[in-house]
Amino acid sequence: MIYLDNSATTRTFDTAANAARKYMTEVYFNPSSAYSPAVSAEKSVNEARRRLCGALGAASGNVIYTSGATESNNMAISGCLSKKRGKGRIIVSSVEHPSVYETAQALSAKGYEVVTVGVDETGKVDLGAFGGCLTADTDFVSIMQVNNETGAVNDLPAIRSMIKKLAPNAVLHVDGVQGFLKVPVNMGQCDMYSISGHKFHAPKGVGALYVGNGVRFGGGQTGGGQESGLRSGTLNVPGIMGMDAAITTYLANEQAYRKQMVLCKQRLYDNMMKQGDVMLNGPSVDAGAPHILNLSFLGVRGEVMLHALEAKGVLVSTGSACSSHKKGKNRILGSMGITGERLEGAIRFSFSPMNTLAEIDTASEIIAETAAFLRKYKRR
Repeated sequence: MIYLDNSATTRTFDTAANAARKYMTEVYFNPSSAYSPAVSAEKSVNEARRRLCGALGAASGNVIYTSGATESNNMAISGCLSKKRGKGRIIVSSVEHPSVYETAQALSAKGYEVVTVGVDETGKVDLGAFGGCLTADTDFVSIMQVNNETGAVNDLPAIRSMIKKLAPNAVLHVDGVQGFLKVPVNMGQCDMYSISGHKFHAPKGVGALYVGNGVRFGGGQTGGGQESGLRSGTLNVPGIMGMDAAITTYLANEQAYRKQMVLCKQRLYDNMMKQGDVMLNGPSVDAGAPHILNLSFLGVRGEVMLHALEAKGVLVSTGSACSSHKKGKNRILGSMGITGERLEGAIRFSFSPMNTLAEIDTASEIIAETAAFLRKYKRR
């Protein structure tokens, strides 16, 4: 099997799996309990919290552990708005993950003014249009760091600067799910930042929300008062410590990992461009995130291509895993102006540091053969 859907999820690092196992079978105590083994577990979690803060490039601030990006994104929106007076303007981009985009649309039905800003042909937020949306009564802005379908990287410093100038009371939340550890970031570029562990070789079911100092934040679920009262529920210590181990492993190999993903991305792109009837969706190969490549195979239906490749041992996707069960057109690519057979034939390839160039060459041959075969049966 050749796995090229690492934006959907990643194989857990051995270091992360081993750490999670340790905290399931040895240090399995509830960190909210009072006896010393539980206090030791709590200490481990807080040490991991400090390390995560450092990995985010944050000198200070709150790291709140969650079940993953969907909870982090929902909590960022609801927890921030709960501390705002009235119902001001909310701005999101047209390509946001459903956990942001659909949450914003639901708030529109509740009386909030929700503005959706467009993107350019690569999937980056249109900064001119974005500036035109900012007003003094803007309360909240949520923008993804990396487009999860094309790998386009948004200009967070420019976005931050525009908000400070035109909407100084607005909070900027960044969905960093496809960006964290893949492209540089520091928390000076935003007020809030979401991550999900299974996108960088940590276990599934764990993530975090960074909340900067000075952000008025009401938190998420209530109950036992864990996470300083901002997110109740027994902490997922195995997941947290597994995520901590994954981050440590990634940071120790950061440059080598990025280089390997870029090499794989470039090789697949070069191989596919030799075939003809293939178009790139998104930024140039060297301008986007290192791990995402979106190509359209003209004359081929993406869903048919996906299953044909699966039968031959190559796993890819037609878009976000969280949208794969929804019928209809691809909202993200559609927002970029991609239509017709280019939209219909889009395939997302996403890489990990474990992918090899030999795998990419083998996959390239299979993809080219499959596309040529399917084109013979193109509907007239």
